[in-house]
Amino acid sequence: MTQNANDASAARGVAELIRIVRELRARCPWDREQTLASLGKHLIEEAYEAADAIAHGPPSAIADELGDLVTQGLFAAIVAEDTGLFGLDPMVDAAAQKLIRRHPHVYGSARAETAGEVVANWSAIKATERTAAGATSALDGVARGLPALMRAEKLGARARQAGMDWGDIHAVLAKVREEMDEVEGALARNDTDAAAAELGDMLLALANAPRFLEHSAEEVLRQACDKFTNRFHHVEKIAASRGLALTTLDPARIEELWQAAKALADKSRDS
Repeated sequence: MTQNANDASAARGVAELIRIVRELRARCPWDREQTLASLGKHLIEEAYEAADAIAHGPPSAIADELGDLVTQGLFAAIVAEDTGLFGLDPMVDAAAQKLIRRHPHVYGSARAETAGEVVANWSAIKATERTAAGATSALDGVARGLPALMRAEKLGARARQAGMDWGDIHAVLAKVREEMDEVEGALARNDTDAAAAELGDMLLALANAPRFLEHSAEEVLRQACDKFTNRFHHVEKIAASRGLALTTLDPARIEELWQAAKALADKSRDS
């Protein structure tokens, strides 16, 4: 089957999906009750499930979750259309025009031979678009609804584009240590509110450290969570094999089990 035939088949599939979503919006009691506000959390959930499938799942799971994400996006657009905010056709057309506008090296006369040059062009075009839309700060447009870790990293990247950033990762880590000292000072004063605020400052700085290593904060934290989960499972197995209940153990015994679990996890990884 040629690419044109594949595209035509996919277009028919998308059209049928839109028809079904419209029908459910009209005939399903739950779908009729939904608003853009109520659908926001479902979009986020589907996006995370798709990301998890891409990271860990077989192709069938990836396809399934991406299908759910596309469906949720279409559903939200159809709800917006029903309430008169905008139409599905203009939305799709605007999305296509945005892609064309942001790829002048493909659809225009600009040149970009590397991915880095593409990103630089993209960032410049987006900055121009934000200014045209009335933005007055380089940080305008960074959504407050983003997960805090992603928002912190994005704020740092935007500030860098505007000319303000740490010199290198060592400067970031120095800032983290400075904030940690301020946490300790607040705790010494028994000021828990101030300590929490200083912890926030410390986390904001630390969230920007991975990008100096060409990694994302979300990526490295997700990997750390996976590693913790794996090691904790080993802790549970070791404790069960010794007839121990974790809730009854003191910190020293827990640390002993943790070190044993780390050794087991490392051995499993290397084998």
